[in-house]
Amino acid sequence: MSASVNFDSGLVAIIRTKTTEEGRTFAKALVEAGVDLIEFTTTTPGVFDLIEEFAGDSRTQVGLGTAMNKKHVANGKKAGAKFVISPHTSKEVIRVTKKANLISIPGVATPTEVADALRHGADMLKFFPASSLGPNYLKSVRDPFPGQTWFATGGITVDSIDSWVKAGCSGFGLGGPLTNSGLDQIANRVAEFRKAIGEARK
Repeated sequence: MSASVNFDSGLVAIIRTKTTEEGRTFAKALVEAGVDLIEFTTTTPGVFDLIEEFAGDSRTQVGLGTAMNKKHVANGKKAGAKFVISPHTSKEVIRVTKKANLISIPGVATPTEVADALRHGADMLKFFPASSLGPNYLKSVRDPFPGQTWFATGGITVDSIDSWVKAGCSGFGLGGPLTNSGLDQIANRVAEFRKAIGEARK
């Protein structure tokens, strides 16, 4: 039985920073803005300390991002991660994630990768890099694999949300789009994306 995580909001905030403190500051602002899903990437210094810290906050659910090997997964689980996201499809990462009873979300960009990810036990699929491939491409890739849950990550804008939802996306991984405007704009950016997702789903 995998960890229980509610992905209904459709918004996973990605923390990818150059320092631990910057990651902590952004994560605090995102939680205060109402974000209930946060992915801390292994490229962020002190990632496992950050996961452990925010896994104790009942307002948010925390996962490990940019998981590249089984050691990442083991350390993520130990720190309190509930889901594991990768930029690629790795049999090792998916299987170790499932064995650890965590939710597996590998990155996919081709039909072969989708088939491989599902065969190895992926729970959801991260369509990456989304903006480079586009919603029409996702729709074409998605059609032979009905009933899957797709998250688009990479270059997502507020204006493109509607097209992605129509193409079959259930949610979005958002890093820079939430944080690039500065700390004081995070709450506004979160609100804009939440509104766009809600309207697109109607």
